[in-house]
Amino acid sequence: MQVESSPTIKTNMADDIETFYKSDLPTLAFPVFEDIRRQGKLCDVTLKVGDRKYRAHRIVLAASIPYFHAMFTHDMVESKQDEISMQGIDPNSLEALVNFSYNGRVEIDQTNVQSLLVAASFLHLQAVKDACCEFLKKRLHPQNCLGVRCFADQYMCSGLVEASNKFLQKNFKDVMKSEEFMNLSKAEVQEILGRDELNVGSEEQVFEAMLSWIKKDGANREEFLPDLMGKVRLPLLTPQFLSDRVASEDLVKSSHKCRDLLDEARDYHLMPERRPLLQTFKARPRCCSDVPGIIYAVGGLTSSGDSLSTVEFYDPLLNRWRVAEAMSTLRSRVGVTVLNGHLYAIGGYDGQDRLSTVEVFDQGTKRWNKVAPMNCKRSALGAVALNRKLYVLGGYDGVTSLNSVEVYDPENNIWSMLSHMLKHRSASGITVLDGDIYACGGHDGLSIFDSVECYKPSTNTWQYVAPMTSKRCRLGVATLNGKLFAAGGYDGSVFLRTVEYYDPIKNEWKLVKPMNVKRSRVALVATYGRLYAIGGYDGATNLSTVEVYDPEKDLWEFVRPMCAHEGGVGVGVVPVEHVNEG
Repeated sequence: MQVESSPTIKTNMADDIETFYKSDLPTLAFPVFEDIRRQGKLCDVTLKVGDRKYRAHRIVLAASIPYFHAMFTHDMVESKQDEISMQGIDPNSLEALVNFSYNGRVEIDQTNVQSLLVAASFLHLQAVKDACCEFLKKRLHPQNCLGVRCFADQYMCSGLVEASNKFLQKNFKDVMKSEEFMNLSKAEVQEILGRDELNVGSEEQVFEAMLSWIKKDGANREEFLPDLMGKVRLPLLTPQFLSDRVASEDLVKSSHKCRDLLDEARDYHLMPERRPLLQTFKARPRCCSDVPGIIYAVGGLTSSGDSLSTVEFYDPLLNRWRVAEAMSTLRSRVGVTVLNGHLYAIGGYDGQDRLSTVEVFDQGTKRWNKVAPMNCKRSALGAVALNRKLYVLGGYDGVTSLNSVEVYDPENNIWSMLSHMLKHRSASGITVLDGDIYACGGHDGLSIFDSVECYKPSTNTWQYVAPMTSKRCRLGVATLNGKLFAAGGYDGSVFLRTVEYYDPIKNEWKLVKPMNVKRSRVALVATYGRLYAIGGYDGATNLSTVEVYDPEKDLWEFVRPMCAHEGGVGVGVVPVEHVNEG
């Protein structure tokens, strides 16, 4: 057939070219591929699993599934075969993933999620594998988290392993009662009992979990008791529990090594001077940063500079602030911390004097009650809870910045003096990390510091660690995921929004994403696995705004601002279980 030539149309511009682009062509084409496959037309390969066969098109499989791309585009035997036998893959999952290669959809449910994840892993379909992991993450519970963790580890799903570990730590009190826990190997139990971030009300629960696992199969597990008991932090148990429960246990009585561990714990209580000889981890409190908590904002300043007694609380799940019972005293630059579910307001400034007074909020009666005052007046102090006691550090007494340190024993309602810090520090950031207390930055009235010092309760001594990358006073400090974070503050000339973290293993500081706004006098706390930066001063105005940091995304986002404060608050996180008890 002869085609008649068309006349040439002449234009004035030599480069007069237009490109037509149909952006929805792939979206329109793939449903057609799927329809052609359903009709059994143009298919050029058959996948066989057992006695099940699936017809498909090489080009579609190669374009959508990495495993088949490698098979069909390289000189492999299968690239020429009309029928390919697939080994070690579930036929239903293969069918679902072949369908996925045509329509981009796959249904995931409780019955197929594991086989689908295995098949997706085999075919290198990372998107489906990730979707299966997300499905399992949302359905973690105390009865399955250990099994999910094992399964995820087997198929190298690191995100799911991490999520399972966090769930295990946060819900250890329920997980320890599960059948999965009772069926773990000795090595697995030992690893879990050694974790710093187990969420337990007391070390008694760890001891009971260990003993329950041993007694589940006593004939075969009794020999493991000394090794597992070595992972229980016996010095953190009360002398009464050591005597009445541990020492009276027949399995402990019959083991020489266990009796030695018990004696070591008793010596810790009876002879404080020997505490430095004890392995550090055994006296280090467990601290779970994922524990759900309610954030309390206490005291602070008005825009005119007046001190407040106002208290409000924030629920991160509801993203809502509510006003709570006010303190009995006006307090700005107040030290706030939480011990045994009780919220303490310590020292501060009432508009006329620096204060030594201390009050505690009772969740049951919803009232503030005064307890013994400190030995020194302090505002702009640091306060933390550790080893069932309160510690206060530095501050300003109205005349000078302080380097003195006090500890409060709530059982005896007594404050005692401890070793002084290496520097006089007012407006520093204080937190606990791995059982030690860290004091970061601050000032002495003349200089602002980048230095950081660490207090070891076992030796009652202070020592310097690596300095921050920036000088900071009036900063916020908190601990999250085994790291110490320092946010905002003032360096003497600039109000800061930068944030950095300290790695105790490497003894170094690194910057992360800065906050959205500058915040001096910022309060920083950790709960639900995130950091909350609350209030502050940006150099012009007091701030009621709040932003939250997600360490996985390295991102700060605003949440609901405070409703009753303008900045400069003290903050503490009360675990939800204590709030609910009240």
